[in-house]
Amino acid sequence: MEAFKTWEEMSVLEQMACQYWDMYKDAYGVRPRGVDTSNWTEADFLKEFGYLNLVIEREAIQRREAQAKAILAFEDRVGILLGMGADDREMAMRWIHEAEGTNGDDEFLSWTVGLPYGYFRKQA
Repeated sequence: MEAFKTWEEMSVLEQMACQYWDMYKDAYGVRPRGVDTSNWTEADFLKEFGYLNLVIEREAIQRREAQAKAILAFEDRVGILLGMGADDREMAMRWIHEAEGTNGDDEFLSWTVGLPYGYFRKQA
């Protein structure tokens, strides 16, 4: 069985293939399937890196916009629950956790309602 190569032991093209694999995942959320890069040149990789970088940037902008909307919707939801009888934010959060089925897990709730990771962490 062949041992894994370290980064330094890889050729430039092998390193680029690894970078492509990771950038594709960043761009599309899945690893590439059915893409044979064994005959690609450095120019081929550089061209694809440029395109993937544009996709990654576009997705990051869309994610930030969606998270900003999710924050507004979530805070409105908390406000509505406070108006409907929740004694405080903590009680409203318990109600939201129950409604979302997140069992008190703030990070799971963040993911469930589209909030940024770490949204509920206490600031030190």
